[in-house]
Amino acid sequence: MCGAHYPADRIMTTCPACGKVLFARYDLDAAAAAMTDATLATRPWDLWRYHEILPVRDPANALTLGEGGTPLLAMPRLAAAFGFRRLLVKEEGLNPTGSFKARGLGMGVSRAKELGAAAVALPSAGNAAAAMAAYAARAG
Repeated sequence: MCGAHYPADRIMTTCPACGKVLFARYDLDAAAAAMTDATLATRPWDLWRYHEILPVRDPANALTLGEGGTPLLAMPRLAAAFGFRRLLVKEEGLNPTGSFKARGLGMGVSRAKELGAAAVALPSAGNAAAAMAAYAARAG
């Protein structure tokens, strides 16, 4: 990484200066100050409750189908089989499109909408394609 900085309001994936992939940076101290236990307790139990550390700036652009907030399931027999005291499994099949892909693609399509993209595409014939189609339809 060459250390170049670019505004977050443009669609960019690689650095024009060095050609490397761009990485988002967040002010985690400001996010931690905003996401107190008291504040989080007032927010819905979904993906968007943590909006301070998500790439969508304007909440009006946050597309949702009810993703996130999926339960953690205790798996005592599996834990015992592996010698663990406790094992929890996240049940992502309860997301609206049936997989964890709803989280990332809901976020990605929301950000694309915010940046003014007219279309989205990805190479997939499975869960990612289903999730992107669902969120693209939600975006209009």
